[in-house]
Amino acid sequence: MPLIAELAGDENMDNCRTFVFQNEGHTLGNALRSIIVRYPDVVFVGYTIPHPAESTMNFRIQTTRSVRAIDVLRRGLQDLERVCDTTLDKFDEAMRSRR
Repeated sequence: MPLIAELAGDENMDNCRTFVFQNEGHTLGNALRSIIVRYPDVVFVGYTIPHPAESTMNFRIQTTRSVRAIDVLRRGLQDLERVCDTTLDKFDEAMRSRR
Protein backbone atom coordinates (compact mmCIF):
# COMPACT_ATOMS: atom_id res chain seq x y z
CA MET A 1 0.00 0.00 0.00
CA PRO A 2 1.56 3.33 -1.00
CA LEU A 3 2.18 6.01 1.58
CA ILE A 4 -0.08 8.99 1.27
CA ALA A 5 1.29 12.28 2.48
CA GLU A 6 -0.51 15.58 2.49
CA LEU A 7 1.05 18.96 3.02
CA ALA A 8 0.01 20.94 6.05
CA GLY A 9 0.54 24.70 6.17
CA ASP A 10 3.79 26.36 5.13
CA GLU A 11 2.42 27.01 1.62
CA ASN A 12 5.00 29.70 0.84
CA MET A 13 8.09 27.87 2.04
CA ASP A 14 9.47 25.00 -0.04
CA ASN A 15 12.30 24.38 2.42
CA CYS A 16 10.11 24.02 5.52
CA ARG A 17 7.11 21.69 5.29
CA THR A 18 4.96 19.43 7.43
CA PHE A 19 3.76 16.23 5.78
CA VAL A 20 0.73 14.41 7.19
CA PHE A 21 0.84 10.64 6.76
CA GLN A 22 -2.37 8.67 7.19
CA ASN A 23 -2.28 5.26 8.90
CA GLU A 24 1.36 5.59 9.95
CA GLY A 25 3.04 5.85 13.32
CA HIS A 26 6.31 5.56 15.21
CA THR A 27 7.65 2.67 13.11
CA LEU A 28 7.87 4.74 9.94
CA GLY A 29 8.40 8.08 11.71
CA ASN A 30 11.46 7.08 13.71
CA ALA A 31 13.08 5.09 10.88
CA LEU A 32 12.59 7.90 8.37
CA ARG A 33 13.73 10.56 10.84
CA SER A 34 16.91 8.65 11.63
CA ILE A 35 17.82 8.55 7.93
CA ILE A 36 16.93 12.14 7.04
CA VAL A 37 18.65 13.71 10.07
CA ARG A 38 22.02 12.70 8.57
CA TYR A 39 21.56 14.69 5.35
CA PRO A 40 23.84 17.76 5.30
CA ASP A 41 21.16 20.19 4.03
CA VAL A 42 18.66 19.30 6.77
CA VAL A 43 18.33 21.86 9.55
CA PHE A 44 15.51 20.10 11.42
CA VAL A 45 13.53 16.88 11.10
CA GLY A 46 11.00 15.47 13.53
CA TYR A 47 7.65 13.79 13.77
CA THR A 48 4.69 13.70 16.11
CA ILE A 49 1.72 11.46 16.62
CA PRO A 50 -0.98 13.99 17.56
CA HIS A 51 -3.12 11.52 19.53
CA PRO A 52 -2.92 7.74 20.07
CA ALA A 53 -6.53 7.34 18.92
CA GLU A 54 -5.75 8.97 15.56
CA SER A 55 -3.85 7.15 12.86
CA THR A 56 -1.88 10.13 11.56
CA MET A 57 1.73 11.14 11.79
CA ASN A 58 2.96 14.71 11.25
CA PHE A 59 6.46 14.72 9.78
CA ARG A 60 8.29 18.06 9.63
CA ILE A 61 11.38 18.83 7.56
CA GLN A 62 13.32 22.10 7.45
CA THR A 63 16.25 22.44 5.07
CA THR A 64 18.65 25.07 3.86
CA ARG A 65 17.08 27.33 1.28
CA SER A 66 18.78 25.50 -1.60
CA VAL A 67 16.91 22.21 -1.04
CA ARG A 68 13.15 21.58 -1.11
CA ALA A 69 11.68 19.62 1.80
CA ILE A 70 9.64 17.43 -0.55
CA ASP A 71 12.84 16.34 -2.31
CA VAL A 72 14.40 15.43 1.04
CA LEU A 73 11.32 13.40 1.95
CA ARG A 74 11.42 11.57 -1.38
CA ARG A 75 15.13 10.80 -0.95
CA GLY A 76 14.57 9.64 2.63
CA LEU A 77 11.79 7.26 1.58
CA GLN A 78 13.96 5.85 -1.22
CA ASP A 79 16.91 5.38 1.14
CA LEU A 80 14.67 3.70 3.72
CA GLU A 81 13.35 1.36 1.03
CA ARG A 82 16.93 0.40 0.11
CA VAL A 83 17.76 -0.29 3.77
CA CYS A 84 14.70 -2.52 4.07
CA ASP A 85 15.54 -4.36 0.83
CA THR A 86 19.11 -4.98 2.01
CA THR A 87 17.88 -6.21 5.38
CA LEU A 88 15.46 -8.64 3.72
CA ASP A 89 18.17 -9.89 1.35
CA LYS A 90 20.58 -10.52 4.24
CA PHE A 91 17.85 -12.28 6.22
CA ASP A 92 16.91 -14.51 3.28
CA GLU A 93 20.58 -15.31 2.68
CA ALA A 94 21.09 -16.25 6.34
CA MET A 95 18.00 -18.47 6.31
CA ARG A 96 19.16 -20.26 3.15
CA SER A 97 22.60 -20.89 4.65
CA ARG A 98 21.05 -22.52 7.75
CA ARG A 99 19.39 -25.26 5.70
